Amino acid sequence: MNIRWPRLLTPTQLSQIIKSQKNPLKALQIFREAKCRYPGYRHNGPVYNTIISILGNSGRIAEMKEVICQMRDDSCECRDSVFAGAIRTYSKAGLLGEAIALFRSLPQFNCVNWTESFNTLLEIMVKESKLETAHLLFVENFSSWEVKSRTQSLNLLINALCQLNRSDLALNVFQEMYYQCCNPDRETYRILMRGLCQDGRLNEATHLLYSMFWRISQRGSSRDVAIYRILLDTLCDNGEVEEAVNILGKVLRKGLKAPKRYHKHLDLSECYSGGRADITSMKVLINEALIRGGVPNTDGYITMANDLYSEGKINGGDKVLSEMQDRGFRPSSLVFEAKVAALCRDGRFDDAVAVLEREMVEKNCVPSVKLYNAVIKGLSEGRKSTFAIRKFL
Repeated sequence: MNIRWPRLLTPTQLSQIIKSQKNPLKALQIFREAKCRYPGYRHNGPVYNTIISILGNSGRIAEMKEVICQMRDDSCECRDSVFAGAIRTYSKAGLLGEAIALFRSLPQFNCVNWTESFNTLLEIMVKESKLETAHLLFVENFSSWEVKSRTQSLNLLINALCQLNRSDLALNVFQEMYYQCCNPDRETYRILMRGLCQDGRLNEATHLLYSMFWRISQRGSSRDVAIYRILLDTLCDNGEVEEAVNILGKVLRKGLKAPKRYHKHLDLSECYSGGRADITSMKVLINEALIRGGVPNTDGYITMANDLYSEGKINGGDKVLSEMQDRGFRPSSLVFEAKVAALCRDGRFDDAVAVLEREMVEKNCVPSVKLYNAVIKGLSEGRKSTFAIRKFL
C-alpha cells in the first residue's frame, strides 16, 4: 500500500501511519524513512513507543532491540511503560538476560521513572523462581529515587515468599516496611494474611488482623472485609469456631465500627445437626454478619463479591450482590466478570450467558468488552466454541 506523506510531518501523524500497517517490517521501514524525507523531523517518545510495541508484539526481537538503541542515542524523553513492555517481550521469548540487561541500561536513557519496569522485571523473576537474582535487583534499586512506589515492590516480594510457603520471612519483610519508610496498604495485608493462614500460622494472622484496627481500618471501611474473611474462614476450617466468633465481635466493634445492633453474639446453634457442626453454614453466617456490619460502600461490596466468586462460592457472591442492591449501590461490570468466570469454571455456561443477556440488563449495567471476552473464553474452554460463535460473533 502506497503511503501519502503529508507536506509537514508530525510525530502524531507518523504514529497513525505506522499503526495502520499490517506488516511490522513495513511499519519499521516507514519509521526509518521519515527522517530521510523530512530532515527537520525528530522522533519523540510516543512514536518510539508505537514502533517498539508493534515489533515486540510481532516477535521481531532483533529489530525491536535496534530501535531501542536508536531511542537511547536520540536521547528523547520516553516513558517507563516502553521499557516495561520490552521487558515483557524479552521474557515471553525466553530472553530474561536481555530483559535484565535492558533494565540495567536505563540510566543511559532519558527516563526519570523506572517504577513500572522495576516491578515488571521483579514479578517476572519471581514467577520464574529466579529468587537470588530478584533479591539482588531489589537490593540494588529499591532505594533509588527513580523507583517511586516502594510498597508495590515489597508487595511483590511478600507475595513471592508466601507462594513459597515462607510466610515467616514474608512477615519479617512486612515488619521492616516501617523502617524503610513504607506504609503497607490493603493489598499488603491481604497477601500476607492469606500466606499466614495457608501456612497454618493462625496466631500471627490474628495479631496481623488486630494491627489493622489502628493502621488501616480506623474509619471502619468495609473494604477490609475481604481480609477479615480470610482469617475467619480459616479458623472455621480448623475447627476453631468459637475463636472465629470472638474475633468477629472485635472486628465488628473495632474494625468495621458497626452499629451496636450488630454487636450481639452470633447464634450458631442452628448450624449444629446431630451434635456435628456444619462449617459451611457457620461461614455463611459469619460472612453475612461482616456484610451487614460494614460501613456500606461500593468498593467494599465489590471486593467481597469478587473474593467469593473467585473461590467458587457463587451463592455467597449472589447474596453480596443482593445486599449491595438493597442498600442502593450499583454493581460494576467487574463483579459480573468475576461471576461469569466462576460460572464457566463450574460448567454452568447457560447461566454465564444469562448474566450478560438478562441479569445485567435488569441491574442497568452495560457489559464491557472484557466481560464478553470472558464469556467467549469460558465457552471455548468448555468445548462450546460453536455456541460461542453463533451467539456472539
